[in-house]
Amino acid sequence: MGIVNIDDDLHDQIRKASTVSCRSINAQAAFWIKVGMLCEMNPTQSFNEIVAQEMRAAGVVARADKRLLT
Repeated sequence: MGIVNIDDDLHDQIRKASTVSCRSINAQAAFWIKVGMLCEMNPTQSFNEIVAQEMRAAGVVARADKRLLT
């Protein structure tokens, strides 16, 4: 593992986003890096499609919330 130098403003945005996402600052940065890499590798897919694909690959099964369907 190495050290990555990033702009102070970007670090501040990562810190703020990590609070909203309930992730550590490092986990938030890793998430953004991974999603950014996947977006570059799959330019025809949307962010939501990429996240859904990763969720399925991890074995997450989405269930419809019956309260939303009635």
